[in-house]
Amino acid sequence: MLADPKLFAGGEGAIMRTINNDEQTAETVGTVNRLIMSCNTSKESLSTLYTMFKQNIFALAFSITSDYHLSEDCVTETFVRLSQITEFDPRRGDGKGFILTIARNVALELRRRYKRECTDFFIQSYGEADKTVEDSIFINQLLKHLNDKQRQVVVMKCCSDLTFREIAKIMKCPESTVKSRYKKAIAILQEKAGVSSEG
Repeated sequence: MLADPKLFAGGEGAIMRTINNDEQTAETVGTVNRLIMSCNTSKESLSTLYTMFKQNIFALAFSITSDYHLSEDCVTETFVRLSQITEFDPRRGDGKGFILTIARNVALELRRRYKRECTDFFIQSYGEADKTVEDSIFINQLLKHLNDKQRQVVVMKCCSDLTFREIAKIMKCPESTVKSRYKKAIAILQEKAGVSSEG
C-alpha cells in the first residue's frame, strides 16, 4: 500500500505542504483544454493559464534545476511555448498534463544548458514567502535523499496533485515505475523525517 500523501499536504505532522489543493474536476479539465486551444490568439486565456499553473510549474522546475532563477525562467519559457501551440487535441489527454510536460522538458533543457549542480531543494509557493525558514531547510534536507526522478514524482504527485497515470505520461515511463518510485521516495522521506509508516 502506498504511503498517504497527506503526510506531505500540510497540517500537524506533515512533511511537505501542498501548493495547490484544487481538485481537478471534469469541468476544470474542459476549461483548461479550451484555454490552451485559444491561448495562441488570446492574451486573456494565456493570463488565466499563467495564474492557474505558475506555482505548479515553478515547483516542478525547481525540483529539476534546484535554482530559483532558472525555475522562474522555466515558468516564463513554458508560457512562451504554450502561446505558440497551434495543434492541441484535448481528446488525447488533459491540458494540465500537457502544460507540465512542456514545463518538465523546458526545465531539463535549462539544467543541461547551464549545467547547474542539483544540490539544494525546497518546495515553496511561487511568488509567496509564506513558508518559514525552518520548514524550507527541513524539506531541503529531506529531498536531498531522493534521486532526480523520485523527487520529480513526489513534486508532481504531492504539489501538482497529478495521478500516477498522468505522471507516467509526462515522464514517458510505465505507471508501475512511477508508483514504485513514489513508494520508495515516500519510504525514504518518512524514514529521514522520523515518521512512522504504520497506521
